Amino acid sequence: MICDDLGSNAETVYFDGQCPLCTREIQFYRRQRGAENVNWVDVAKVGKLDLPVGLTQENALARFHIVNVKGQLISGGEAFSALWLSLPAFRWAGRFFQINFFAFLLEAMYKIFLPCRPLLQRFMPKLPKQLDNDLQNCETDP
Repeated sequence: MICDDLGSNAETVYFDGQCPLCTREIQFYRRQRGAENVNWVDVAKVGKLDLPVGLTQENALARFHIVNVKGQLISGGEAFSALWLSLPAFRWAGRFFQINFFAFLLEAMYKIFLPCRPLLQRFMPKLPKQLDNDLQNCETDP
């Protein structure tokens, strides 16, 4: 399911809509100013043809990915930094984590987090029905 098809002039975020932790995070980002300029794709609900070349559904579900406005597929900490650059409230973080040393730290922290994600998901309560419906209907208004 591609929520907002803004064309190739916008970044495209690929997220795991079956992960309660990921879904809450994406829901938070989608409520931020600037989020209306981002394409949001729930990888759990799309077919292979909806994914960019070089990205499998398995990889997209396992790690955060973005296709930036230049058409480059990026993942992990670098992808978060790219997303933050497109959201005015987080632009400072996006710039900060583009600095090589801090980009390395962000990626290292993300790699530490990934094995912990399944455990954290077990403790994350299911989304309230309204939030779940909002995400499925791709509503971005707060």
